[in-house]
Amino acid sequence: MAGHEHSQHDHEHDHKHGGRGGHGGHSHGVAADADRRWLLSALALIVVFMAGEVVVGFAAQSLALISDAAHMLTDAASIVLALIAMRLSARPARGGYTYGLKRAEILSAQANGVTLLILSAWLGYEAVTRLFEPPEVAGTLVLVTALIGIVVNIAAAWCMSKANRSSLNVEGAFQHVLTDLYAFIATAVAGVIMVTTGFARADSIASLIVVALMLKAGIGLVRDSGRIFLEAAPAGIDPDTVADRLVAQPLVEEIHDLHIWEITSNQPALSAHILVTPGGDCHAVRRELQRRLADEYGISHSTLQVDHVGEDEAGALLQITTPGDLSPDHCADAHGPVHRAGPHKH
Repeated sequence: MAGHEHSQHDHEHDHKHGGRGGHGGHSHGVAADADRRWLLSALALIVVFMAGEVVVGFAAQSLALISDAAHMLTDAASIVLALIAMRLSARPARGGYTYGLKRAEILSAQANGVTLLILSAWLGYEAVTRLFEPPEVAGTLVLVTALIGIVVNIAAAWCMSKANRSSLNVEGAFQHVLTDLYAFIATAVAGVIMVTTGFARADSIASLIVVALMLKAGIGLVRDSGRIFLEAAPAGIDPDTVADRLVAQPLVEEIHDLHIWEITSNQPALSAHILVTPGGDCHAVRRELQRRLADEYGISHSTLQVDHVGEDEAGALLQITTPGDLSPDHCADAHGPVHRAGPHKH
C-alpha cells in the first residue's frame, strides 16, 4: 500500500484529554480558569508587598532588600507574562500557525529564565562592590521587612503551586517566586546578624546567595525551553531506544526518518517512516505501534507513514538489487539513522 494511505494522526488522545469538544474541553477550560485565578492571587500579593519594600529598602540603604524588590518586580512580570502566554496558547490553530500559539508559553518560560540571568549578573556585581565598601545598613528594618516578605512569598508560592506546574510557563513563574522566598530567608538571616553583631557585609553576602539561586533557576529554564525550540527529544526519551523498540515488533522491517519533539510542555509528538514485510497488514502494524508509543512513552500524537518493503508510491513492488537494502527508493536523503530488524526476528 502507498504511504499516504496509511499516514494518520492518533486522535484518541485529543478526545480523552478534552482537546475536541465534549466534557473534556469544558474541564480543560475550567482548569485553565483556575490556573489564572491562582496566578492573579499571587500577583496581587507580590505587587502590594513590592511597593512597600522599595520604600523601606531605600530608607534602610539595604541592597538585599532592594535586590529582593527588583526580583519581586520580575516575579510580577513573569506572572503577567505567564497569564498572557496562557491566553495565546489557548487559541485554536488557524492559518499558518498549524500548532496554534502553544509555544507562546515556552517563549514566556525562556524570557523568565533570561531575566533571572540578567538580574543575577547585575546584583552579583553590586554585591561584590559592597563587600569592599559596605554602607551603613539599618539591620532592624531589614529584618522586619524580610520576615514579612517570607510570609508574603510563602502565600504567593502556595497560590502558584495550585496551578498546573507541569507547564514550563507556570513553572518559570513559580521558580521566580520560589527564588524570592529563599532570598527573603537569606535576607532575614543577614538582618539578624547585622542587628546582633553589626556585621554590615552580611547584607552583601545574602545578596550573593540570592544571585546563586537565581543563576540556578535561570539556567534550568533557558536550557529546558531551548530544548523545545531546537526540536530536541523530550528529556528522558531516547529516539534510538524508541526506534529499536518499534523495529522489534512483528512485521516491522525498517524505521527511518524518526523525529521526536515537543510541541509545548508535556505535548510530545513523533513522526516516522515504517517499512513492513510484504503482504503484512499495514493498518494493524500502525495501530499497534501507536498504541505502544502512547502506553510506553506517553507519545499520543504520532504520525506514521507505513509502506511495504520494496513498494513505490503507486503501490507496485520494486526490484531490490542490493542485498540488505530494504528501501532503495524511499527517502534517499533520510534524516537520522536507519533502524532495521535483525535477520532472525521473525
